[in-house]
Amino acid sequence: MDDKLLAMYKELTETPGAPGHEGKVRDVMRKYVEAYADEITTDNLGSLIARKGNQGPKIMVAGHLDEVGFMITMITEKGFLKFQPLGGWWEQVMLAQRVAIQTRTGVIEGVIGSVPPHILSPEARKKPVDMKDMFIDIGASSKQEAEEFGVRPGDTVVPICPFTVMNNPKFMMAKAWDNRVGIAMAIQTLQQLKEVNHPNTVFGVGTVQEEVGLRGAQTSVHAVDPDIAFAVDVGIAGDTPGVKEQDAQSKIGEGPQLLLYDGSMIPHVGLRNLVIDTATELNIPFQYDTISRGGTDAGRLHLHGKGVPSIVIGIATRYIHSHAAILHRDDIDNAVKLITEVIKRLDAATVEKIKRQEY
Repeated sequence: MDDKLLAMYKELTETPGAPGHEGKVRDVMRKYVEAYADEITTDNLGSLIARKGNQGPKIMVAGHLDEVGFMITMITEKGFLKFQPLGGWWEQVMLAQRVAIQTRTGVIEGVIGSVPPHILSPEARKKPVDMKDMFIDIGASSKQEAEEFGVRPGDTVVPICPFTVMNNPKFMMAKAWDNRVGIAMAIQTLQQLKEVNHPNTVFGVGTVQEEVGLRGAQTSVHAVDPDIAFAVDVGIAGDTPGVKEQDAQSKIGEGPQLLLYDGSMIPHVGLRNLVIDTATELNIPFQYDTISRGGTDAGRLHLHGKGVPSIVIGIATRYIHSHAAILHRDDIDNAVKLITEVIKRLDAATVEKIKRQEY
């Protein structure tokens, strides 16, 4: 396995970047993409835009920089931290998990706690603990001591989970695969096109604040004004015990996901057909999937201007929106190959056919 790729995956996933606080992740993306880009700019919210080429249709490949996290809202008199979510969390995956508070003076580690189950009534023990009843313990004995540590309201919090290559080295575990894998795919797509004379201009974009409302997608698509857009993100893996196939049919390691429907967008049929034709021609494995609730940056990308034909290419991932997620290396490689090959086919004539609903 390529040590340089592993180093990039490790740095991308371990770097903190809650919504609205993506600066450190943006710096990592810039470091890895600058060798493949002709120009790197940002929009006014902080989304990074790496351009390769300067002629032909504009193709946007967008992953989001942010990860689900929390924000400190208050410090109690006894030095415990109250917080609110940044992005969607399920309370049952939060308790007793280690977290890292990003303060202005450095990182402070803590753990999410609540009232011990031993002193709850039998009825209360049967119910999930509400997030409002949780707190973060950083080992402070008072509000004053917590403040002396450097904590203040507004500081963000991210999970602690070292990047881990598992015993089967194709399986990789980390926090923030949602959506540092999309950032990695945008970088790798530009890398694959480095010495290629493609018939278009390609933009690898790291958007901000996706987890709290697709906000960076709206501003960055305005800055790029693309003709075609790909959102690259994670998707639900349905290959763990207890998951019914009709609820989540994708399996990790069996190819990237081609989203047919989500709560924010119906992918453009012509672009979808081109992706399917390309994958079939080149024997690139892929899987179909749908998401009844939720969406991706494509939900904003496709509504820009007169409309941007858009599609989502996803990576089936276990345990997203938790402290530790697992995905498969082959799915990343095949997704990058598929996106790259489709981009090579997106000349002006093909793009116009897609826009006119003729593909």
